[in-house]
Amino acid sequence: MSEIIVEAKDIITQFGPNVIHDGVSFKIYKEEIFGLLGGSGSGKTTLLREMILLQRVSGGEMNVLGRNVSELSSSQKQELRQEWGVLFQFGALFTSLTILENVMIPMQEYTNLPPKLIEESARMKLSMVGLPPKVTTLYPSELSGGMKKRAGLARALALDPKLLFLDEPTSGLDPQSARAFDELILNLRETLKISVIMVTHDKDTIAHVLDRFVILGNKKVLFDGTMDVLKQTTDETLKNFLN
Repeated sequence: MSEIIVEAKDIITQFGPNVIHDGVSFKIYKEEIFGLLGGSGSGKTTLLREMILLQRVSGGEMNVLGRNVSELSSSQKQELRQEWGVLFQFGALFTSLTILENVMIPMQEYTNLPPKLIEESARMKLSMVGLPPKVTTLYPSELSGGMKKRAGLARALALDPKLLFLDEPTSGLDPQSARAFDELILNLRETLKISVIMVTHDKDTIAHVLDRFVILGNKKVLFDGTMDVLKQTTDETLKNFLN
C-alpha cells in the first residue's frame, strides 16, 4: 500500500454560525496527483488553506506528512512548511523583484547555501518549468499569464518539496497554455516523484491529469475516486457535476 501523505479525518470548518465542512474525510497517497473539486462555496480552497497552515480546523484532524498540523509548535510549523511548495491562483510573485530574485527568496530565507549556489539553483528551477534564461532579469509585470504561473511554480519548487499545492493552476490561461501547464505538472511528478494536490475547475485537467479526486458539496465529501468510477455513477448530483 502506498504511503499516506495527507489524511483528513472528520474535518469540521466553521466561521461563526456558518459551517463549511461537517465531517470531511479523505486520504492522499505518495506521488499522487489529487484534486479538490466542488461547486463555488463548497470549501475547496479552505481545505487547501487548512493543509498549508493558513487556517485552523474547527474540529477533526488534519495530518500532513505524518504530522497533526493542529498540534505543532511554531518552530515545527516552520519546518513543515519547508517540505511543501505552494502555487497560489495568481502566482503571488513579488512585483518589485525580478523573476530570478523571486525564485531565490525561499532559498535565501530557509537555507545556508552560498549566494552563487542559490542563483544557480534558481536558474535550474526556472529551466525545469520551461522558462528561457532571458526571463530571469524580467519583472512579473513583463510576463504573460502562463509565464507568471511557471515562475510561481519554479519558486514553489525552490526547496525541493515533497508536496506541491496548486490553487486553480490553469485559471486565467488560454486553452493552449492551460494544456501545456497540465503537461508540465505530469512531467514534474514523473521527474521529481512529487505528490501534487490541486484545487481546480478545469475539465481537461480533471480528466487528464488527476489520478483521483474528491467532490465536495453540502458540507461533505460527495465522491472520492477516479474519473472512470465517476462516469459509472447513477447519482444525479454527480451526473450534473460531470456535465
